[in-house]
Amino acid sequence: MSEHKKRKLETEIIHAGYHPDPVARSVSPPIFQTSTFAFESAEQGAALFSGQEKGFIYTRLGNPTILALEEALAALEKGYGALATATGMAAVSTIYLAFLEKEAHLIGTAALYGPSRTIIETEFVRFGVEADFIDTSDTAEIKKRIKKNTRLLFIESPANPTMAITDLKACAGLAREHNLLLVVDNTFASPVLQNPLEFGADVVMHSLTKFINGHSDVVGGAIISRSQELHKRLQKVLRLHGGTMDPHQAWLVLRGLRTLHLRVERAQENARKIAAWLEARPEVAWVNYPGLKSHPQHELMTRQMTGPGSMLSFGLKGGYEAGLKMINRVKLCTLAVSLGGIETLIQHPASMTHASVPREEKEKAGITDDLIRLSVGCENVEDLIEDLEQALRES
Repeated sequence: MSEHKKRKLETEIIHAGYHPDPVARSVSPPIFQTSTFAFESAEQGAALFSGQEKGFIYTRLGNPTILALEEALAALEKGYGALATATGMAAVSTIYLAFLEKEAHLIGTAALYGPSRTIIETEFVRFGVEADFIDTSDTAEIKKRIKKNTRLLFIESPANPTMAITDLKACAGLAREHNLLLVVDNTFASPVLQNPLEFGADVVMHSLTKFINGHSDVVGGAIISRSQELHKRLQKVLRLHGGTMDPHQAWLVLRGLRTLHLRVERAQENARKIAAWLEARPEVAWVNYPGLKSHPQHELMTRQMTGPGSMLSFGLKGGYEAGLKMINRVKLCTLAVSLGGIETLIQHPASMTHASVPREEKEKAGITDDLIRLSVGCENVEDLIEDLEQALRES
């Protein structure tokens, strides 16, 4: 991780990874849109390839624009180093490839992002990899599932889309006790609300597409490690498999990152009001939002996170049919997958983001047919509530 002063989070988000060009002194980092870099001499080229000299060789191996983003992410997650990847799934795949050998075993959150689970169950299973996807908010259940060949404990907290919270400190203790690696998908929280490495996690990952970029206009992923050893292992796998980010992509994400704190605070304020409003509606059967006292892990959230975030899910008393009618009748909220953008998005996970997960497994994970997921954005909250109200009234 690059050297940086201990600064307040709001300041760090705006300045982390910024190194003014000594000639142009541009305030915004330039886009180094190049595939390769010239050497001063054959000797320097050899020194760069051997690692005796630091510098840039080829953009798959490193690029100044990408490095600026990686330094910022490492600083915000308080890690040794970060790696920017082409997509969120490139980050997931890199982690699996780096740490799961033939016939290894993984324990994961049952409500893990659909493709993060599906790639294990349909692709890595070809190499004998086993997995148990369980309710990781139950620490005792995690302990029961640990085997001799368990290598990874892969947690998503808050979980997608059930909003279940897992005790990261307890998981870190289990990981140390059984010589496992604890990986946390921190996409839903972002570094503004949660820093898993501080609770003992070994690796943190993000879909940068979501909150960190925040504008629904670019995809990307990131892996942040607590140690040099883990960082080097992941870096080697990422570079060899080619899931690295491109410079323009990195520049867009870095631009989005600079307003992360402002966007998260505004969206979270809106989500608090919407969750309370939904909970009081006669048409609504239940609401999953960590900021509500009715949430089963509300107290854990207050200890582990600085706020409940802007993601929530809910179900209507009329079940699936009523929910379908509602999401078809929203006018301001956008019916689309993804999350964490400045606009409010609504979707039906069982038939969309988690469609690839078998029905029985979805139900075990709490991804029921009546569940509607809402990614609350930064619009005026009264406008959002008015839209939801008219959609409920018509459904």
